[in-house]
Amino acid sequence: MIGNKKLFSHDLMKQLLWRPIVVLMRELLWCCAWKKVDWRKLLFLGVVMTIFGILVPTFAFPHTVNMWFLSPPVAVSSYVSLNGSMQLREALTEARAQQFPPVSAASVLSPNTTVPSKNKRAKVSRTRNSVLKRRKKKSKENDESKVVLPPPRSPIPPRKQRFIWSLSPNDALIYAKREIEHAPVVIDDPYLSAPIFRNISVFKRSYELMETMLKVYIYPDGDKPIFHQPHLYGIYASEGWFMKFMEESREFVTRDPEKAHLFYLPYSARQLELAVYVPNSHNLRPLSIFMRDYANMIAAKYPYWNRTHGRDHFLVACHDWGPYTLTMHEELTKNTVKALCNADVSEGIFTAGQDVSLPETTIRSPKRPLRNVGGGLRVSQRPILAFFAGNMHGRVRPTLLKYWHNKDDDMKIYGPLPIGVSRKMSYVQHMKSSKYCICPMGYEVNSPRIVEAIYYECVPVIIADNFVLPFNEVLDWSAFSVVIAEKDIPKLKEILLTIPLRRYLTMLANLKMAEPDSNPTTAVIHSGVGKVQQSIDAEPKRVRPSTWPVSIPTRRRLMNPHRKKLLWSL
Repeated sequence: MIGNKKLFSHDLMKQLLWRPIVVLMRELLWCCAWKKVDWRKLLFLGVVMTIFGILVPTFAFPHTVNMWFLSPPVAVSSYVSLNGSMQLREALTEARAQQFPPVSAASVLSPNTTVPSKNKRAKVSRTRNSVLKRRKKKSKENDESKVVLPPPRSPIPPRKQRFIWSLSPNDALIYAKREIEHAPVVIDDPYLSAPIFRNISVFKRSYELMETMLKVYIYPDGDKPIFHQPHLYGIYASEGWFMKFMEESREFVTRDPEKAHLFYLPYSARQLELAVYVPNSHNLRPLSIFMRDYANMIAAKYPYWNRTHGRDHFLVACHDWGPYTLTMHEELTKNTVKALCNADVSEGIFTAGQDVSLPETTIRSPKRPLRNVGGGLRVSQRPILAFFAGNMHGRVRPTLLKYWHNKDDDMKIYGPLPIGVSRKMSYVQHMKSSKYCICPMGYEVNSPRIVEAIYYECVPVIIADNFVLPFNEVLDWSAFSVVIAEKDIPKLKEILLTIPLRRYLTMLANLKMAEPDSNPTTAVIHSGVGKVQQSIDAEPKRVRPSTWPVSIPTRRRLMNPHRKKLLWSL
C-alpha cells in the first residue's frame, strides 16, 4: 500500500511538470523561427523557468522529491583508516535503513546467546588498522632516520670542470695526485668527524676528486647468477649491495672503457659457491678454476687487462672463500685490488696497503635492510660490562668461553644464547645493555658483530690476530673500538676496566659518528677500493702514458716510493 502511494505521487508530479514545459518550449521555438529574437527577454524567461522548476516541486512535493530525485543524506566519517571502504558501506547501509525501516518481527534468541554489536566490531577493526598504520609509519621514519646522507658537493667552477673532463685517464690521475698532495687543511667540517679519520684533510679532498673524476667500467661478460646478480641477504650481503649500487650508478659508471680509471669484475663469491661448489666435497678447486678461466677470457677479449696485468682491475667478495677462489691465477691474486671481508694477512692473499678490508654485515630483509637495526641505551642503563653469544667454531671462541663463561656477573659470555636467558633478554637487548660487545673471529677473521655493535652503540672489542680492520687506511679504529690480542683473553676484564670513563664516553661519541654509510658503493670506493697499484719504469721518459697510467697516492700516504708504487684511495 505504501509503495502504491509513492508510485502515484511520482507519476502525478511528472504529468504536472511535463505539460507546461512542452507548451513553453513550443512557443519559444515558434517565436525564434518567425520573429527577431529579443535575447534579454529570452534570458529573463530562462531565469524564471529555472526558479519555477526548483521552488515549485520543493514546496509542493517535499517527500516525493526528497525520495526520488535527491540522494539521501549520508554521514560519512572523516576518519582516515586502512578500512575506509568498509566504513563507507556501513554508513550507506545505515542511511538506507533510516529511509526504509524494516518491518519488525519477533526474534527468537537463546537466553545464553550474546550477540556482538556490529558497531563495536567495526570500531575495534578501525582501531587495529589505525594502530598498524601508525606502527608502519613510525618504523618507516626510523629506517629513514638511520640513513646516513653524504655531505653536499662543493661547487666546481665551470672552467675547471671542463678542464678536468678534457683530461685523459692518465692525466686525470696525475692531476688528482697533485691535488691530494696539496690538500687544504681541514680544521672543522660540519659533515665529518675528525677523530675517526686518520687524515681528514686528505680524505675530504680525495672524496671530492672521486665525485668529480672517477669513472669505472663494468665488464658486461659473464652469465647470471654468478655475474651481474647480487646476493642481497645474509652475512655475505656486502658484496651484493656493492654490485647493486655500482651497476645502478650513473655517477661512476662509464660505458666507454677508454675513459675508465678502474675496471670492475662483477662476480659474486656467494653465487659462485651456490652454482659450482659440490656440497660436503671440501674441494674449492672447481671455484678457483672457474675464476681462472674468466680472467683469461677477459685478458684475451679486451686489451685493458694486459696493459697493466690487472693492476687497475678490482673485485669485491665477502664470502669466507672469496680469497681462495683466486689462487689459480697469479695476476688475479697478486695484482688486482681485492675488497674482501676475509682480510687475513696471514694467508698470503690479502695484501695490506693494496687491498681493501670490507665490513661484513647481516641483512635479513633486502627490501628494508635497516629494519629493527640500531639504537642504544644511555650509559647509565647499561649494567653489563661485556657481552658475547654465538656458535663455537674457530680457535678464539672456545678459549673465550673457557675463561669467562659463568665466571663473572659483569661478563655475559655464552655459546649459543640459552633459551632461558633469551626469554628474559634477547640478543639485541643484551647488546644495547652492554658497554662493550666482544667480537671474536670464527672460522675466519671477519665477523658481522662489528657492524652490529656499531649500530647498537656498543663499543666493539675485536679479538682476531692478523685481521686488517675495515677501511683501515681511512678510519682510525682506536678512536671507537678496542683491539685485544688473542693471548690476552685471560686478562679481558682487567683490560676493559683500565679504560677510564672519560675515554669510554669519547669512544661512544665517536662510535655514533662512525655508523656505516647507507650506500656501500661510495663507502668502499672513497675508503680504498679504488686504490690502483701500478708498477712503472724507474725512468720517467720510458713511461707510455697511453699504456701505463700513473695512479694517485692514498688519502693517508704514498706507498713505497722506491718501487714507484703509487696508490689512489678513492
